[in-house]
Amino acid sequence: MPSDSSPPSRRGLIAFAWLWVGTPLAYGLYELVRKATQLFTG
Repeated sequence: MPSDSSPPSRRGLIAFAWLWVGTPLAYGLYELVRKATQLFTG
């Protein structure tokens, strides 16, 4: 008798967590590069 007690897929939750962290991180890196170029190029 095969047991069907595998945990539910959490793919959506993982994708949401990556977006929750990745979006502000990407924005912060964008702003960092933008301001660093302004600082060094005048």
